Amino acid sequence: MTELQTLVEKKWTDRASSYCEAINAELNCFKRQAWLDLIQAQMPSYDRPVDVLDIGTGPGFFAIILSQIGWKVRAVDCTAEMIRHASGNAGHYGVEAEFAVMDSHKLDYPDDSFDLVLSRNVTWTLHHPEEAYKEWRRVLRPGGRLLIFDSNWYRHRFDEEARLKKEADEREARERFDLEPFKEPDQELAEAIYSSLPLGRYPRPDWDLERLPELGYSEVSVDRDLSGRIWDEQEQLLYRSTPMFMIRATA
Repeated sequence: MTELQTLVEKKWTDRASSYCEAINAELNCFKRQAWLDLIQAQMPSYDRPVDVLDIGTGPGFFAIILSQIGWKVRAVDCTAEMIRHASGNAGHYGVEAEFAVMDSHKLDYPDDSFDLVLSRNVTWTLHHPEEAYKEWRRVLRPGGRLLIFDSNWYRHRFDEEARLKKEADEREARERFDLEPFKEPDQELAEAIYSSLPLGRYPRPDWDLERLPELGYSEVSVDRDLSGRIWDEQEQLLYRSTPMFMIRATA
């Protein structure tokens, strides 16, 4: 395990409880159905349950909502604490999913295991994104779908224009909604991670659109702004300069 991966795992172990609270709020508002509609619209019809791998499941949001519609979900995360919360949440909502602690760069699944591999707010944390994307393709069946949901969360650390836009959005959110941006509980740990993660340095999803075909994916397409579909009004303002994008690709 690399030193960077160790730091990433520590960060998300420390964040597990607070992140779980946020996920439970999402499971009980419009976002649950919004995400279901979005994901289902990207998939072909099957005459059997869809085999899903939820990478970086965190407290289990995707695993839970997709299990609720009868899909067969396996879900992984790099931290045991996130998996503990995810398993507890799945039990609370009465669904069955397989949860495992696993490095998303090296999956313990055979080739051609899944119809769908998806992740949310995960790819920006990858220390070797190309290796991970190769691995995700390996476990997809021919014709299987990759769905990546992410944002340029920390682009402002490397780009002055992005920093100015982010600060302007935060000022307006503070004035209109008395809304404060998230502050890292362990700033020193965060700095050590963010200064080293590679994808913060590149404008996305353009980087992904270039790399995915080189790694064997086809039919690569992107929706650059999902904000109006999956965020409330306050989030749309606070994260206006970093909208969530969706990348869809076929194995």
